[in-house]
Amino acid sequence: MNRFILVIASLLISLSAFSQVDGNYNYSVGVRGYSLMQMPKILQQTTTDDYTNMWLNGGIIKFNDNQIAFRISGHYLFKRDLTFANKCDDCETAKGNMTDYAIKFGFEKNFNYSVIQPYFAADLGFRSHSFKGNVTPDHASSLNIPYSAITTKTGGVLSPTLGIKANVLSQVSFFVESSMDFYYAYERQETIFSDAANTRTFAKYNKLETLLNPVSVGIQIHLVRRN
Repeated sequence: MNRFILVIASLLISLSAFSQVDGNYNYSVGVRGYSLMQMPKILQQTTTDDYTNMWLNGGIIKFNDNQIAFRISGHYLFKRDLTFANKCDDCETAKGNMTDYAIKFGFEKNFNYSVIQPYFAADLGFRSHSFKGNVTPDHASSLNIPYSAITTKTGGVLSPTLGIKANVLSQVSFFVESSMDFYYAYERQETIFSDAANTRTFAKYNKLETLLNPVSVGIQIHLVRRN
């Protein structure tokens, strides 16, 4: 019995020594392998609860300090094809490409030193979202003519995040996290109608959007071990 207790105690001690992982290294570099993200609304898009699948779309650099890390993160989506209903489900169809990117600075706080580490993070940064395409009325008439649309949104974003890390090796961790983006942006919309005069219209707005990013999965490598 005493020998059994000694073995268990030895395992716990070794597990505890291993589990500090990123706290034992000065830096961590990570890649987001998969993300499911809700995108900002475009024009008068009828549904904004659709989510975009993104692969190898972002990364993260962390400066570790025990249970707290300062982090720089970002993502990039380049000219993704997009089709959606505009104004109403059978009013207009918009087709074009979407570009979205962001860079954020923040911190990450681990809740424990175990092999499985839940954590909280908060990031603040800049986000840009744009769409360029053509909009076609679903029911053609003299009052409904096709037009080209160019929209851009630029502004600040605040992202509280909850996540969990699995430290599978001393220098390698897998992570899964979920976040919410509070996106306050300046939006500019330009439309060019396909009429004889190529009539142009411009509109400008300031908007606050709340966007859910249900899941992001990736891997981190820890570098430069502390003495």
